[in-house]
Amino acid sequence: MKTMTCKQLGGACDMEFSANTFEEIADLSKTHGMEMFQKKDSAHLKAMGEMQNLMKSPNAMQDWFENKRKEFASMPDSD
Repeated sequence: MKTMTCKQLGGACDMEFSANTFEEIADLSKTHGMEMFQKKDSAHLKAMGEMQNLMKSPNAMQDWFENKRKEFASMPDSD
């Protein structure tokens, strides 16, 4: 199991997510992002805007995900 923070995954806070695969951790981050969106958290809304700008370029978004996958893979297992 590995742990990454909301900030490491493009978000705005230090909340930690732990999962066995990058896909699982991405889903946890997405759920957290939706909760913050519903709460209208300004820092998370700003981070989401930056991600939306990234999504305008398919290659940039693909590169971002690939880099995050590599970062996840290189992290040590958490307890």
